[in-house]
Amino acid sequence: MKALTVLIAMVFTISLSSCDETKKVIDAAGNVQISGNYAVAKVNGKTISSNKPTISFTALDKAVNGNTGCNSFFGKYTLDLYALSFSEIASTEMACDAHIMKTENEFLQALRNTGSYALENDVLVLYSKNDRSILLEANRIKPENN
Repeated sequence: MKALTVLIAMVFTISLSSCDETKKVIDAAGNVQISGNYAVAKVNGKTISSNKPTISFTALDKAVNGNTGCNSFFGKYTLDLYALSFSEIASTEMACDAHIMKTENEFLQALRNTGSYALENDVLVLYSKNDRSILLEANRIKPENN
């Protein structure tokens, strides 16, 4: 009976650790998938035609940085399956044209309100954590071949 109890405990422990390992593999794959550079095409449904913000994800240290169209920004991101959130977002504070500053504020607010994402055909879509509305759409910037 004691041997059976030990065997059941071992099987339970192995199954739990394998689930944890599976989650780690899925999270690592998501970090690699999202890693790269993106040009923002839309914020809050509005198309951005000039001074497009850019976002760069670095999977190794889960860092995010880029340009708001006026200022540089940087911070951290957390990815858990399809949940995505940003933290410690900070930016430089140069003054720019009022239209560009409005886009910058909407862009940074979209990052702060992100709860999940989708990446399909090199288009990154960020969704609101409140109602899953689309906050932002960005196109992957393909590296140039030398």
